[in-house]
Amino acid sequence: MDNSLFYGDLATSKRVIYTPSKFAHSQLIHLQEIGELQAQKPHISQRENLSSFLFFIVTSGSGSLIYGNKEYKLHTGDCIFIDCHKAYSHLTSANDLWSLKWIHFYGPNMTAIYEKYASRGGLPCFHTVKGQAYTNIYHDIFTLTDSNSTSRDMKIYEKLVGLLTLLMEESHNQIKPFSDNNKKRNLQNIKEYIDTHYADKITLEQLSSKYYINKYYLTRSFKDQFGLPVNSYLIQVRVTHAKQLLRFTELSIEKIGQECGMNDANYFSRIFKKIEGIAPGEYRKMWKM
Repeated sequence: MDNSLFYGDLATSKRVIYTPSKFAHSQLIHLQEIGELQAQKPHISQRENLSSFLFFIVTSGSGSLIYGNKEYKLHTGDCIFIDCHKAYSHLTSANDLWSLKWIHFYGPNMTAIYEKYASRGGLPCFHTVKGQAYTNIYHDIFTLTDSNSTSRDMKIYEKLVGLLTLLMEESHNQIKPFSDNNKKRNLQNIKEYIDTHYADKITLEQLSSKYYINKYYLTRSFKDQFGLPVNSYLIQVRVTHAKQLLRFTELSIEKIGQECGMNDANYFSRIFKKIEGIAPGEYRKMWKM
């Protein structure tokens, strides 16, 4: 770990270059570098092919980010979250020199996590309404880098997961918000209907007719609000109830499939294995041992 304060012609910066344990490096989302800077002169930073993900928040001033062949204007309260395998550059404006707080981190499945963030509407650049939450996480991690705790890497991992959770939550806010509170309430009614009637035959057409809502709007808006398409959510609910019956009843697998709205035993087994990675019978055996 290198905890250094740099004074230069271009920027004043405080940073920690962090080396995690071998275990954390291979198994956890781990910190690589954390720091903050105050620009002294206009300058540009460029990187590419870096095995890292970068988050930073503009705490004052303005500038821009070039990422994915697109330029994003940045101002106080704006955040960026990018995959540094791709080329990127950022620069402070000449007339409004910025200050930043940044975190470089990496780990197993980070590429998949970032793809999930993007698929939910997450953007490389966005304005946050939770700036204090991000700065709190930043300061917690910075403090932890100088900790003598034997579980330091686990605690940093916990904070980085908190950062990702916050980013995921705000990714939904980057999607056009619901403008009609009644429609939003109807979607909650639809979710509750699925939770209660999962054993029945449920189709988009049926839900559309029952709740007087366009099925295409329903498809898009249900995913926006709850993170899954209607059919995927229905399958998730059915599999969850199937798991309960497999563990706590002696019903046959075929009967359990029927109780959960999947009357074809082969279809039930196929869907269950796709979600859980093992067949229903294997799941029952494993959890009843």
